[in-house]
Amino acid sequence: MSPSIPTSAGTWPLELSVVLFLAAAAVITVFGIWMTRLASLLADRTGMGQAVMGAVFVGASTSLPEIVTSLTAAAGNHPDLAVGNAVGSIAGQTALLAVADMTYRRANLEHAAASAANLMMGGLLVVLLSLPLLAMGIPRFALWHIHPVSFLMILAYVFGVRLVSQTQSEPMWYPARTRETLQPRRGQHRRGGSTAVLWLRFAVASAFMGAAGWILARSGVSIAAHTGLSETAVGGVLTGLSSSLPELITAVTAVRIGALNLAVADVLGGNAFDVTIVGLSDLAYRKGPIYEALSPLDGFLLSLSILLTGILLMGMLRREKHGIANIGLESFLVLVLYGAGVAVLVLAR
Repeated sequence: MSPSIPTSAGTWPLELSVVLFLAAAAVITVFGIWMTRLASLLADRTGMGQAVMGAVFVGASTSLPEIVTSLTAAAGNHPDLAVGNAVGSIAGQTALLAVADMTYRRANLEHAAASAANLMMGGLLVVLLSLPLLAMGIPRFALWHIHPVSFLMILAYVFGVRLVSQTQSEPMWYPARTRETLQPRRGQHRRGGSTAVLWLRFAVASAFMGAAGWILARSGVSIAAHTGLSETAVGGVLTGLSSSLPELITAVTAVRIGALNLAVADVLGGNAFDVTIVGLSDLAYRKGPIYEALSPLDGFLLSLSILLTGILLMGMLRREKHGIANIGLESFLVLVLYGAGVAVLVLAR
């Protein structure tokens, strides 16, 4: 069972931790909205398309809070918090995609945003999520105190993103066009100033979210110390969901402006990038392979994330137009299963 974090002189007072936690979440929300609109313009301006822009640039940039949170936790000898934050973000972001689905009334998001690139990214995510589970099965195999799977994870992500880009430019599979399918919006390339200015603004927004991620890490550890919650529960639910706010804001904003592929690609791409954070946390954790220090709850979170991703992929293949509460059977199942998973994490002490 995942240990709770002991209270120490390095922790902040509970009241201050809560205030800073909420303030960091607010910063992430504001800059997440700004980043979404910039990403939509850049996808049109550069011609790379919403799926690639969302999966690579937006997905990686909105994962900055998770990177800072997990690396700070790993370097501070909190492995369960580090991995729980990264993997909990994946499960939370998949569930939050169903929330974004509620804001699009014409059809289920899985129907309207299905594309070859998004399906490829979802497949890559399942592959990446399996690697930490394999490493937990052979935790004592290490090179320079780092598990070889951590290097493999990063290489697999880079190679997988290349495949996603190729799938975007030369797809061998096409979703059937329907009245509910909304095509990517064009004609925005003259808005927002020069391309260089857009990239600069994008970088500024990313920097602010990274700084907010560091605050989330410190305040999350302090809250865990004062409440007695396990590191995995705090990382998988509290900091995981809060640092996932960029993906939620990006997805909802993208849906509202009609960039549906960007909404789904951001979540799937961000999730795939978040798996590599587990490998990066292994680099930051100096007591040996981080997989040796993980609890069964971390394996539970990884398995839950694979399950939710598989359901989402099935939804994009089945492409139901309307379903339960107008979000589709798959999105409904994702919400129910994620809620059950959160209950397990909170109740397991």
